[in-house]
Amino acid sequence: MKPLLAAGLLAATLVHAADPAKDVGSTAADREAVAVTVYNDDLALVKERRRVDLPAGLTRLSLREVAAQMRPETALLRAASGPALTLVEQNFDFDLLTPQKLLEKYVGRQVTVIRPHPSNDSERRETATVLAAGQGTVLRFADRIETGVPGRLAFDSVPPNLRDRPTLSVLLEAAGGRQSVELSYLTGGLAWKADYVANLSADGRSLDLNAWVTLTNRSGAGFDDATLQLVAGTVNRVRQQDSRVYAMAAPAPARAKAAEATQEALLDYHLYSFERPTSIADNQTKQLALLSAGAVPARREYLLAGNEYYYRDRHGQIGQKLKPAIFLEFENKGGQLGKPLPAGIVRVYARDSKGAAQFVGEDRIAHTAKNEKLKLRLGEAFDITAERKQTNYKRIADNVGESSWRIELRNAKDEAVTVKVQEPMPGDWEMVQESHKHSKESARVAAWNVAVPAGGSTVLDYTVRVKW
Repeated sequence: MKPLLAAGLLAATLVHAADPAKDVGSTAADREAVAVTVYNDDLALVKERRRVDLPAGLTRLSLREVAAQMRPETALLRAASGPALTLVEQNFDFDLLTPQKLLEKYVGRQVTVIRPHPSNDSERRETATVLAAGQGTVLRFADRIETGVPGRLAFDSVPPNLRDRPTLSVLLEAAGGRQSVELSYLTGGLAWKADYVANLSADGRSLDLNAWVTLTNRSGAGFDDATLQLVAGTVNRVRQQDSRVYAMAAPAPARAKAAEATQEALLDYHLYSFERPTSIADNQTKQLALLSAGAVPARREYLLAGNEYYYRDRHGQIGQKLKPAIFLEFENKGGQLGKPLPAGIVRVYARDSKGAAQFVGEDRIAHTAKNEKLKLRLGEAFDITAERKQTNYKRIADNVGESSWRIELRNAKDEAVTVKVQEPMPGDWEMVQESHKHSKESARVAAWNVAVPAGGSTVLDYTVRVKW
């Protein structure tokens, strides 16, 4: 290559490299559409489309009002319509404008100090250099140094790296013209949970189930008229150290509306989609109807559970006025159910004699697939009591014992009940004698279903030999 031609090409390259990038700003008002997919574990995928005017050549596009808790390494900008974009670099500016931040950015620079004149209504202005602004303000005037702020401070401008809103700044090459760009990114600060309300029928044999989604936005950005989707399931994430603390969601209201979300399978998770767009303001908790089902068959169970240490030694009276736990069971297929149920708290209500709904207990459920059984612990029975005592014990060998037990169940209710007595055994066991037939629920558990008449009592006697 001739030297003159090479020099000309080098000069042209240097001029092109030195060309300043044109600045273009975009706010939330430029959004054409926004979609938010929220996961259970304080994570959301934000996808938005904005209409922007891009000059030809090197452009710095400042996308304002993105989430303050954006994970910038996940941000992806592409052309939704028009010529493709060539991305050069991107910066996430989350250092937001405050009086203290502005003062810190002016360390080493001059500010104007404005204070009232001591003898009239006018104001005096002096120029000072900010020497320090961290643990107190230090100003150097022409003839002295002062600490603190002796008046109001006036600044020439806002530094370019200090934003009033979280901003993603992207340096790109564009062909020029008005076009749509699509931005997607993951962010923290958005979370959801499900809350359920179960209303029992008068006879307690069926229930109506309503579910609400409680959505909390602490991401640092609001999303107007967003298409909302929720993912139920545990998505694996690589954990990173993060000192930020996110707020927990608030409780859900008592009843759900008729409108509900549609659901579909998403790989091994479930995706819930809401037909109507919704606005999610920053620092807001809101509720959305998730599902509704009526006439779901249900049944109550009274459970008196023991402990395996009972069978290892000699005991006297183990307990008086023991209270069986109350459980409510139903299957995720009866009535209008048969839908994947995301994890959440189920609050149960029953009708009193005047028809008013009264709270009778709550329990948490895990993610539950359709056709699975749900078992809610509501509390302890008031009118059902039990007395457990050991009536005999003998050591047959060093690791073999035989113990006899009597459990008296009393029922003060006006109706007969069945109490399930569940006894965990500490090792190999054999039932020697029993007044009621037991069932072997597992290798380590024996159980009896004991009928107790209204206003009466029933005694369960049994002897078991245990080898541990």
